[in-house]
Amino acid sequence: MLKISNKSIEKNFKIGDFEVLNTITTPRTGLVFLRWLLLIFVLFIIILFMPWQQNIEGKGNVIAFSPTNRMQNIQNIVGGRIEKWNVNEGQLVKKGDTLLVISESKDDYLDPNINLRIDEQILAKKNALENYSFKIDALKSQLVAIKAAQDFSDKKNRLKLKQVYQKYSIDSSNFETLNKNYEIAKDRLERYEKGQKNGLFSKTELETRILKVQDDFVKIQETKLKMDILKNEILNAQIEIKSVNAEYQKEFAKANSDLSSSMISLEDGKGELSKIVNKSANVLERQVNYVVKAPQNGYILKTIKSGIGEYLKEGETICAFQPSNPDMAIEMFVNAADLPLIRLNKEVRIQFEGWPVLVFSGWRNSSIGTFGGNVTVIERTKSSNNLFRILVKPQKNDHPWPSQIGYGSAIIGWIMLEDVPIWYELWRLINSFPPDNSKESTLNSKEK
Repeated sequence: MLKISNKSIEKNFKIGDFEVLNTITTPRTGLVFLRWLLLIFVLFIIILFMPWQQNIEGKGNVIAFSPTNRMQNIQNIVGGRIEKWNVNEGQLVKKGDTLLVISESKDDYLDPNINLRIDEQILAKKNALENYSFKIDALKSQLVAIKAAQDFSDKKNRLKLKQVYQKYSIDSSNFETLNKNYEIAKDRLERYEKGQKNGLFSKTELETRILKVQDDFVKIQETKLKMDILKNEILNAQIEIKSVNAEYQKEFAKANSDLSSSMISLEDGKGELSKIVNKSANVLERQVNYVVKAPQNGYILKTIKSGIGEYLKEGETICAFQPSNPDMAIEMFVNAADLPLIRLNKEVRIQFEGWPVLVFSGWRNSSIGTFGGNVTVIERTKSSNNLFRILVKPQKNDHPWPSQIGYGSAIIGWIMLEDVPIWYELWRLINSFPPDNSKESTLNSKEK
């Protein structure tokens, strides 16, 4: 095969010899395209070294920060029948405005004169308590009188016993004297009998001595009989003392029992009076609660029971209520892996649902339509959705949040962290690494 080299061709042919070859040139569009590629590449390299603010994205919704300003259900305290509605859904009401009027439905409170009846019960119970007090005072006086009578009877009976003892003592002394005289008389009689036999004494003198002995014996017997009678009187007096004391003790115990019963009845009456007074207060409070009023300024969102004549149970929800002008906040949820990076007062950029926005999450100054906030509360326990809940309040030196945003509206938030180069952020995302928290760790260690 014949081989022709390039050099031989160049010797034999010249470009100028062919007009077609002179018309071939490099296209201008190619040069422009190349320049643009070079410019884009340079810009890309520059952009890679530009700062990018790391952030943690979370979703949530708009709430009221204070629990008292969040949407609530208004409930009636007492059950009853709906008589009149004074408001409509969506209406703005002030604190204390009447929302609903109900009437009584319980049998215990249907009496139209129930307050008068209760007042009569209170008056009757007070009179009964007053009578019990009088009875108690009378029984106390009776106890004092019984005690005085017992003391008087006891003293009288003991004085009588003492007198009997004294009589017995006197008769006992007389008895001993009579016994001695009788013994002396018997000795004399023996001597007279012997002397009469010897002719020293006459028979008349002997008979006189015999009569003397007999007279002394009779006196002894009489004295002995008196002493026996006095013994019986002593025994009777002792029995009388015990009997009278026992009788007075019985009366005293009965009066004391009546006093205790009266005092118990008085205390029971006081308890019943307290119950009646409590019932009176409950009835008055119940009648006040026939009118359901607004707890604070706000809007009636939705009525649950709406018909006239419908019955309500105690504690049943009447309507939903939204306080006006509550302190707005954001409820956000983040993953457990991002929680250690979040600290109080961290800046948050917020996108509200339905609000026009252009977001560059890493360049917060270039974002349009986002609003600032600060982390206020960080919960350390998981919520029901297995995420951690944080609360965000408006940032003071930023644009105020739009008043058109409704409570419950969805939001997307970005918790702003540290500045890093864009190439680092891309590398981190490709490798699924967490945001850089070296500065946070340093701050935490210093705080500790």
